[in-house]
Amino acid sequence: MGYATYRDLKVWQKAMELVTAIYTSTQEFPKSETYGLTGQMRRAAVSIPSNIAEGQGRRLEGDFQHFLRNARGSLLELETQVLIAQNLRYLTQAQTEVLVARCSEVGRILNGLIGSLRKK
Repeated sequence: MGYATYRDLKVWQKAMELVTAIYTSTQEFPKSETYGLTGQMRRAAVSIPSNIAEGQGRRLEGDFQHFLRNARGSLLELETQVLIAQNLRYLTQAQTEVLVARCSEVGRILNGLIGSLRKK
């Protein structure tokens, strides 16, 4: 694979930026959501770069693909939770658009990486 560590992967870097954006966006959620939607969104967000790192660390392409697919699942879970937060009026339309755009960017890069590994 053409990179030294998971930190060199563009998808991991973008996923880390997404985690920061989610933590920032959920700071103003109601305190009653601390163990609800706030916690779920943060866990899903953290799971994305964590799965990328774990998969790359396994050093086996099959394992890496498996963990990348897990990351994609967490990403789709997070995007759904962002939309739920908007429906509950915890996020504005503008905040939602930014977060969904970030999710889409990570998703495109993830799908490209999964596809390139599948071709090998």
